[in-house]
Amino acid sequence: MTDFYNTLGIDRSADPETIKRAYRKLAAQHHPDRGGDTNRFQEIQAAYDTLSDPEKKAQYDNPQPQGFHFQFGNGFPGGFHNIFEQHFGPGHPFSDIFGGRQGPRNRTLNLQVQLSLKECYNGKDLMANLTLPNGREQTVEIKIPPGVHEGTTLRLAGMGEDTIPNAPRGDLHVTIFVEPHPLWRRNGDDLIREVEISCLEAMLGKMVEVETLGESLLEINIKPGTQPGQVLSINGYGMPNLQNPRVKGKLLIEIKVKIPTLIDDDDKKIIESLRQKYA
Repeated sequence: MTDFYNTLGIDRSADPETIKRAYRKLAAQHHPDRGGDTNRFQEIQAAYDTLSDPEKKAQYDNPQPQGFHFQFGNGFPGGFHNIFEQHFGPGHPFSDIFGGRQGPRNRTLNLQVQLSLKECYNGKDLMANLTLPNGREQTVEIKIPPGVHEGTTLRLAGMGEDTIPNAPRGDLHVTIFVEPHPLWRRNGDDLIREVEISCLEAMLGKMVEVETLGESLLEINIKPGTQPGQVLSINGYGMPNLQNPRVKGKLLIEIKVKIPTLIDDDDKKIIESLRQKYA
């Protein structure tokens, strides 16, 4: 059996973030659109699909079933193949032998899509033109839901390889990558942005306008005495939740206070008088 950890070049103790970094690095190196080997890329994708899913990873790490007892009569009892498929996974030799499904199969194909953070916010419908392994051109509609995350893999059933006749068609897996945004960064369904104000504005307070990814214009009240690094939280203006897009995360505004480096003598006198007053 293929060693998925070896495929990604990681230890068996690797955490999810390490698995994702290794996958992204190898996928970029071996993607067919960049001159990479298709078979090698599919091996990398298969390894990531398994190790990034907690349930699949647990089954892969502990493949031997415990405490099962089977009684054989004449032939195999009903549901026997389903039991093997459940515990060994589809495509395992035991599943194929007892299920009578030997023979070649059409493969799952893999596609990468790069989106902006705003496209992840709104969702997007794409039309992708693919060349299948048999040389046939295929146009696929890909509906990307609002709130999709970096590394999400969408499964399009029956849209993969169809080279082998009289065999079920393979699937198409579409993996999402997200371009960094110049202003916003994401943490779960929350959106985080830095807002810089002067030290006087931090002392006296200020109203600032912030445009959200949903193109709403918010007026945010920065109160007098706001401290550097303080975070203002606004509900309902973050990323849509992937399971329920009507629910949105928080908008988090991190306050950065700019300290002037060049001040003249008159300014120094004013600041010194203030320092003595509030010392």
